[in-house]
Amino acid sequence: MDSYSKLLIRIKELADADDFINTVTNKGERDLDLEKGNVFPILDIMVNGFTFPSEAVIRYSIEIVCVDLRDVNKEVSTDKFWDQDNLVDNINEMMASINRIWLNLKRDFNDSNITASESPVGEVIIYEGKNVYDGVRLNFDVDIPNTTISIC
Repeated sequence: MDSYSKLLIRIKELADADDFINTVTNKGERDLDLEKGNVFPILDIMVNGFTFPSEAVIRYSIEIVCVDLRDVNKEVSTDKFWDQDNLVDNINEMMASINRIWLNLKRDFNDSNITASESPVGEVIIYEGKNVYDGVRLNFDVDIPNTTISIC
């Protein structure tokens, strides 16, 4: 059974091909930026769990997080709506990357008899910790046919 590896490999391939993404990891959001060699923007892929809804299907619960560093403009601005940073730009770019990856995955799934969530759940994430980075998170499920293991 190699569906887990194939799924990670395909998502990584799509992230590597995206113009906005510089580093692809699978460390989990908590450990997203522990490597000194990581270059932002970062896309992190996590398989958070799996179930066996039937003997013929494996369902994976996947989370993709895409973030970029926030830059603060040193010029003083009186605009209270836009602040003095690139928060909105980060969210726009990271959302565009995740959207491209999702659409390509969905197309691949349709061609491979794999079923994915009809309405994946995305959310904006804003960090204020050690490294100030912002972006988006997308959660979805994937049902992959179990063709390599049989109980017969």
